Amino acid sequence: MEWFESWFDTPYYHLLYSNRDYTEAENFITKLTEDLQLPPSSKIIDLACGKGRHSVFLNKLGYDVLGLDLSRQSIEFDKQFETQTLLFNVHDMRNPIDADPMDAVFNLFTSFGYFDNETDDKKVFQSVYNALKPGGFFVLDYLNEEFVRKNIVPETTITRGDIDFRILKKIEGRHIIKDIRFETEGKSFHFFEKVKLHTLEAIHSYATDCGFERVKIWGDYQLNEFDREVSPRCINLFKKKG
Repeated sequence: MEWFESWFDTPYYHLLYSNRDYTEAENFITKLTEDLQLPPSSKIIDLACGKGRHSVFLNKLGYDVLGLDLSRQSIEFDKQFETQTLLFNVHDMRNPIDADPMDAVFNLFTSFGYFDNETDDKKVFQSVYNALKPGGFFVLDYLNEEFVRKNIVPETTITRGDIDFRILKKIEGRHIIKDIRFETEGKSFHFFEKVKLHTLEAIHSYATDCGFERVKIWGDYQLNEFDREVSPRCINLFKKKG
């Protein structure tokens, strides 16, 4: 079992990240859909949707949404939100997507770069490409490799309720590794996250090899222009040729 399969299915993962700024996320998604000029009823895949909050918000904006995630527990939770225009399924992003051709696929909040094998990274781009209509959009919201390398914080402790999460971060080769340790109910736990520090050039290469063209890059959730030195994010907008 890969690290993300075990960690993402625990309640502790969701507890650790329970402070995420969903207002910022919803503002970002609103600006994004406006910039793409996606008309109401457009079909969107939220790839790696987690607990479905962003899928639900996209659906409230008037879009026909399919939320996909590897975590069976997350998808079971998401099923409560389903409507005729909002569906959720368990899915590994490396595999072909069984759905009608889509207007857009969103992969948000660093939900890529988990795989050691470059072939798996390429499979993600190929499956997204095949799921899109000609002219369809792929938004890949990723970390900015240069920014991460310059701003890494080696050790922090985050408290959620009565649990102190001790987090150590380090860069090993092409990966940033987050080591997570905590104790609760008399037991010690140890998990880690390992995300590849894909360069801008590598991501562009994966995309063009599949038949995408890169339309633009934003550097943050306010959709400011990307600056390799100072932008915290690397939000790629690709378009399927044809």
